[in-house]
Order: sequence, then structure tokens, then C-alpha cells
Amino acid sequence: MNASSRKATPTDTKRQAPLAHDWSGFDALTDEEVHAAALSDPDAQPLSDAQLARMKRPNPKVVRRALGLSQEQFAERFRIPVGTLRDWEQGRVEPDQAARAYLTVIARIPDVVSKALDPA
Repeated sequence: MNASSRKATPTDTKRQAPLAHDWSGFDALTDEEVHAAALSDPDAQPLSDAQLARMKRPNPKVVRRALGLSQEQFAERFRIPVGTLRDWEQGRVEPDQAARAYLTVIARIPDVVSKALDPA
């Protein structure tokens, strides 16, 4: 089959460069006008404090470092497999909802969690 007898595929067609947008109208707006326009967009409303709090996720590395523990120490103290902790810290895996709740409790009251897990 030669090149002239085959059908054109999407990769064969040349892509046209997107048209440049004229930003002069936007550039002429004051900061207050830009802010008012953004607030008037019903699809882009600012988040409430409650919504922001709900979105925040505990960062395992930050929690561990705030306690001054190595990965091994943190994993042992709070009974988290060290491989799982490493995966969380390196972003390979996101903690599930229960793990996020556990990390939040560890961040807020680490001594109580540690004491509750102490076999003595």
C-alpha cells in the first residue's frame, strides 16, 4: 500500500496552533473589578472555612517529623507497616479514609494514641 492510497489518520493531519487570546480587555480591569468578576461567577465561589477544613489531609511525613521520629520509630510506635508509611510519604499511595483519620488523631494527641497501643 502506498502513501496515496491509505486513509489519513489524525496523526497525519497538521495541528493548527491555537488562536492567541486578546487579553487587552482583562488587562484594562482593576484588581477590584477582577475580584468582583470572579466572585460573580457561580461556578467559582470561594470555599467556606468548613469546606477547606474538610479538604485538608494529614501529611504523614509532616506528622512524623513534627514528632521527631524516624520512619522506623513512627511505624513501630503507631503500628503502621514501614513500607506503607514510606509509600504514603513518597506519594506512591494515598492513605485511605481510615488511615487519614488515624493520622489526624496521631497528629493531635500522639501521647494518648501511643499509650493506648502500649501493651503494658
